[in-house]
Amino acid sequence: MFVVPLGLIGAEKVLTARYASAVHKSDLLAPNSRSGADGTQLTSLHGPLNYLLIGSDARAKNPGMGARSDTIIIVHIPATLDRAYMISIPRDLRVEIPPDPDRNFGGGFNKINASFQYGGEGSGGVQLLSATLTNLTGIHFDGAAVIDFSGFDKVVQELGGVHMCIDEQVRSIHTGHLFTVGCQDLTPKETLDYLRQRETLKNGDFDRQRHQQQFLKAIFAKTFANGLAQNPIKLDQVIRAVGSSLTIDTNGVPLDQLVFTLRNINPSSLVGVRVPSATQTIDGVSYVVAQDQAQSLFDSVYDDTLGHWASENPTWVNAL
Repeated sequence: MFVVPLGLIGAEKVLTARYASAVHKSDLLAPNSRSGADGTQLTSLHGPLNYLLIGSDARAKNPGMGARSDTIIIVHIPATLDRAYMISIPRDLRVEIPPDPDRNFGGGFNKINASFQYGGEGSGGVQLLSATLTNLTGIHFDGAAVIDFSGFDKVVQELGGVHMCIDEQVRSIHTGHLFTVGCQDLTPKETLDYLRQRETLKNGDFDRQRHQQQFLKAIFAKTFANGLAQNPIKLDQVIRAVGSSLTIDTNGVPLDQLVFTLRNINPSSLVGVRVPSATQTIDGVSYVVAQDQAQSLFDSVYDDTLGHWASENPTWVNAL
């Protein structure tokens, strides 16, 4: 929805059609979370635009573990259609999850990533998550995408690794690998390992959110550096690799039109944003609680003044 299509600019239409047929499609957004006052699907695109990106940790080799939405990002594209703001929603953000009668869930306060699980994971999970986000922020979405961790691995593999600038030393609690400060090329396994780290980071999941945003920029930059738009064979390989791990909802807009609409966004125009929030223990459970300033962030997305908000609130803008 965001990373891969932006690398398709200038490619042949047949490749866009191939991509459209390669990925899974589903109704990921709840009716009240879709753009359009009447909840109907769009047939054309005009900025500003908002997309919901979900990273699921569902693992094919261990399905019994279930799935969680450990990566939740709202991508805001202003009316100028020349920038993309990535707003990372903390996985432990305390929110009120609305009821889901179809799954006998009565609603209540919990961590936001629990909504994905209460919704039955998959499309139902994203629908409940999107409904939760809309109730919290007032933001409606023009589309959504969910990708599992194996999809990230495949993309990095097809791109030949990614160039990441490690901004703080961290030792993996999973493999013991030490990631040292500095810019370096990471293999697919190293990349996935790095993105999963949070327990030993100074600011925990807040730092991991920044690293995830840096990764998305690195992927975007690598697609540009590799000239995928001018390399149909390599582009086709990437499309087929990610297709099995990606599910999208374009809200009724043809994919080639979405690609054309986002043609002016490039790696240097990506901005990472953190939701004003802090950790807090409530009834013995550690949550992330939104601060009063968070509402002004959500309002700026709704009003398409996020650029001004970011310049006035640099503390909450991540270095990418």
